[in-house]
Amino acid sequence: MTKKLKTSLLASGVTIALLGGCAQQGLVADDSYNRTKTGAVAGAIGGAIIGATTKGHNKGQRALIGALIGGAVGAGIGYSLDQQANAVARALGTGVSNDPLAELDPNREIIVTKTDSYVKITFRDSMMFAVNSATPRSSAQSKINKVGTVLQQYPQTIVQVAGFTDNTGSYSYNQSLSERRANSVARAFENAGASMVSAIGCSYNAPIAPNTTASNKSLNRRVEVYLYPNENAQINPCQQ
Repeated sequence: MTKKLKTSLLASGVTIALLGGCAQQGLVADDSYNRTKTGAVAGAIGGAIIGATTKGHNKGQRALIGALIGGAVGAGIGYSLDQQANAVARALGTGVSNDPLAELDPNREIIVTKTDSYVKITFRDSMMFAVNSATPRSSAQSKINKVGTVLQQYPQTIVQVAGFTDNTGSYSYNQSLSERRANSVARAFENAGASMVSAIGCSYNAPIAPNTTASNKSLNRRVEVYLYPNENAQINPCQQ
């Protein structure tokens, strides 16, 4: 690594620190800002490398500018995810949880989590639909409307809705049911004001608990909503 590039990366660290200082206001549900920090680091390093390797004079200066711009862009994306996670959690009357066991708690009907790449909302099937139905209950529709209202503030957010079942019945039946439920919730989000919404049915793939007991099966029957900042962040929920 050249001395100029090292200097530029050091400068990017200063940028991250400054951005971190700016991110200490406004959010109350979760003030860890992990997405902001990670986005700033990745953006700054990427910007510095691109700037230093671009042809032309003053590579050190270009690397510094690239680091500053990359850090700012990366932190901006991260902060947006933090903002969305907290705004969604407040709208749903809950908090943001990164407890890996949260989804295994049968007493939690709605779980909002966030990673470095996306925000995820998990809705329990019991509060979303009647048995074998793909029409959201009125209480569930109210929750969807609240999230849709929040997403109106983030028109660039990509929304993906994934439906999951337990393994009762055939795979094909559950595939159809999971697709119909995902599509139903996706349409409800669109009607509530969200844009760029897609849906996918996962049948009984990717269970969060073994389908060996009634309580476990109830955990596996769920709808997951993913909020992505861009297409590159998208995953396949059925293969987790």
